[in-house]
Amino acid sequence: MVKILAIGDPHGYYDYNKSIFKNVDLILCPGDLGKANIARKMSFEGFKRQKKGLSEKEYSLEQEKRARMEIYNSTIKLIEYLTRFAPVYSILGNVWPKDNYVRRDEKKFGIKIPHLVSDIKKIKDFYVVKNSIRNIKDLRIGFLEYFVDTNWIKDFKPDNYDKRMRKAKKETEKAKRILNRFRNVDILVCHQPPYGVLDKVTNSNAPESYRGKHAGSKVSLNYIKKYQPKLVLCGHIHEAKGEAKIGRTRIINLGCCGDYKIIDFD
Repeated sequence: MVKILAIGDPHGYYDYNKSIFKNVDLILCPGDLGKANIARKMSFEGFKRQKKGLSEKEYSLEQEKRARMEIYNSTIKLIEYLTRFAPVYSILGNVWPKDNYVRRDEKKFGIKIPHLVSDIKKIKDFYVVKNSIRNIKDLRIGFLEYFVDTNWIKDFKPDNYDKRMRKAKKETEKAKRILNRFRNVDILVCHQPPYGVLDKVTNSNAPESYRGKHAGSKVSLNYIKKYQPKLVLCGHIHEAKGEAKIGRTRIINLGCCGDYKIIDFD
């Protein structure tokens, strides 16, 4: 028996009741570790301006740095807290500054920003796992990093459609190849839910054109139907948290910001 604490996308939340960590063997997380309130506000404002045909808003160097440091500091604080109790295995999700983006922004804005991914890899008992299988406590766990599925581009029709679709096609094909290697896993940890299952956008803060649509991945859905892992842990669409089944597979959308599930896995 392996006791797993699965936590929803933390977004910087770390004030968990310590009692939930009792006798936990490992902690699993489907990504979005840090708080990104500033970056999200800037992004949504940019989305609104695009829809109105306005030019992109320019932010000060201090605002740009604050947005990135909020993610960095909250991520480090969260990880240092969780690893006091058990080893933590996580993907990164879609809210994190890639090191190559950090280097780009350092050059663009003339500011110095810590490299988050490099730094969290130095923290004891914390493991970023990307697109690979780990054998943990006699369990085979596949970790699929966030990707943009082509079905999302078709349904949500973002700006720069053709460019975004070309990129999504590459990411989708890569995800298919990775999942084909995951055919015998016990648990799949991924960021977005499978398409049509615990993935409907109903958040009032989301752009109006997004609401009511399914934001999950058809690639993940097809994989689950075909290979039937025992358990799938995901997040991303926070308001759709809950449990469902696809055949024999138990799907848990873990929610966010303090949501969690304790799972006794035989």
